Amino acid sequence: MLYNSTFLGVLISLAGYELGMMLKKKFKKTIFNPLLISIIVVVAFLLICDIDYDTYNQGAKYISYLLTPATVCLAIPLYEELELLKKNVAAILIGIFSGALTSLTCILVMAFVFHFSHEQYVTLLPKSITTAIGMGVSEELGGMVTITVAVIIITGILGNMIAETVCKVFRINHPVAKGIAIGTSAHAIGTAKAIEMGRIEGAMSSLSIAISGLLTVVGASIFATFI
Repeated sequence: MLYNSTFLGVLISLAGYELGMMLKKKFKKTIFNPLLISIIVVVAFLLICDIDYDTYNQGAKYISYLLTPATVCLAIPLYEELELLKKNVAAILIGIFSGALTSLTCILVMAFVFHFSHEQYVTLLPKSITTAIGMGVSEELGGMVTITVAVIIITGILGNMIAETVCKVFRINHPVAKGIAIGTSAHAIGTAKAIEMGRIEGAMSSLSIAISGLLTVVGASIFATFI
């Protein structure tokens, strides 16, 4: 029955995510990130039931169809804060540019320190941008797309989990600065946290996803030539 079910992947994924939501509401700990919990649940279920990934993905792939409209919906809070954007446009653009440049530079430094091959290096370059853009960048530069997707998801989950703590430690109190930092470093998954933190944070984080994605596409092409 499990192997023949068309929507097996959807059911497992949604069940895992719902469990994560329940744990987060009950314990109120960042470690109980719903996406992280759902990944653990799905992997454990597939291993225990001896179900291969292709069988799971036959149903789970339908969830990805919701990714595009969900991303577009992030423009709504940005539209609501359009006046704030106009007042701080220079600072916002400089902040996003700095974040994208820092991300690429960190990967370049890591590549030299750990002696990455060119393939490994370009695989990690798009780690801080949304999956849809990152996959294209990795494939174009000759990276390992599946590893890129995993790295992007891990980056987003970590960003979601530690965003609030990092802002407190470094005394980042301005909502615009918080949103830019989270969106530039942790893409859509981090933006979910930014929206929880406040309307302005969510709007600025949504903007950062788009602009940092475009900057990274250009920047990654340049940085790819360094190794």
